[in-house]
Amino acid sequence: MSSRALRPVGGWLRVVVAVVARPELWATAVRQLLRLAVPGWWKRAPFLPLPDRGYVRFRMSTAYGDPSAVPPAADVVAYLHWCRAWPRLVS
Repeated sequence: MSSRALRPVGGWLRVVVAVVARPELWATAVRQLLRLAVPGWWKRAPFLPLPDRGYVRFRMSTAYGDPSAVPPAADVVAYLHWCRAWPRLVS
C-alpha cells in the first residue's frame, strides 16, 4: 500500500486522537456521529455509524477544495466545540 493511500487513515486517526484527548467533547462527538450516520447503519457491515461517503466527499470538497481531503484535527475540535455551545447560543 502506498503512503498516499495511508495518508487519509493517518489524518482521520489524528482527528480521533484529538477528540479522545478532550473528554468534554466525547458526548458531542458521539451525538454528531449518530446524526450524520447513514440510516440503518446497524444493518450493514462494517456496523459503524459512519456518514455517507458521498456526503463526506461533498463536505470536504466545499470546505477544503478536495473531495478526498481530511480535515485538520483542530477544525474538527473547533466544530465540536461549536456544536456543544450551539444550544446555549440560541436560547
